[in-house]
Amino acid sequence: MKIRTIIAANCAALAILMAGPMYVHDAEAQTVTKNFEAAIPNIPGKSLIALEVDYAPNAASAPHTHASSAFIYAYVVSGAIESKVNDGEMRIYRAGESWSEPPGVTHSISRNASTTEPAKLLAVFVLDTNDKALTTPVK
Repeated sequence: MKIRTIIAANCAALAILMAGPMYVHDAEAQTVTKNFEAAIPNIPGKSLIALEVDYAPNAASAPHTHASSAFIYAYVVSGAIESKVNDGEMRIYRAGESWSEPPGVTHSISRNASTTEPAKLLAVFVLDTNDKALTTPVK
């Protein structure tokens, strides 16, 4: 378990150093910037994608799922993020804290915990290379 934490932290640090194109899901809620994307050379068929999610004050993501193969490591860069996965407990993560999400979960709550300050989250995905839709809204 400790080696996974070290690997995830190194991947997150690498992702912060890389800059890539930006795209927006919902201009009023969040801005998502792709920081890094690469095939993992020693794990055929797997890729690593790092996204930076900027939340305006009081902004939230719609309930969603992620690619079915995606293991996700999330790190709060600044501010505070409220998060709830499946039927788990809703939790507030503050700058410097992190969590992981196993494949196949529903992310029912993901939002900025503050009504006055922005928040930033780094999400690192390890997933099947052919999975293209990283996020799918829950209907």
